[in-house]
Amino acid sequence: MAAEKKAYPLRISAAVLEAMQAWSEDELRSLNAQIEYVLRDALRRAGRLKARKADPVEDPDE
Repeated sequence: MAAEKKAYPLRISAAVLEAMQAWSEDELRSLNAQIEYVLRDALRRAGRLKARKADPVEDPDE
């Protein structure tokens, strides 16, 4: 079963948006996918979201 997705308007500084866009292009992801990836990784590292097999987040430090 696919996870439910919800739309959310995001206000973000131009500099952060530009950096995220460049990073997403380097990683061959869409900007939206890159933002979700970064948020999921931050939540997992903070212990607020457990990694699922369907959503692995690679950690080069592990």
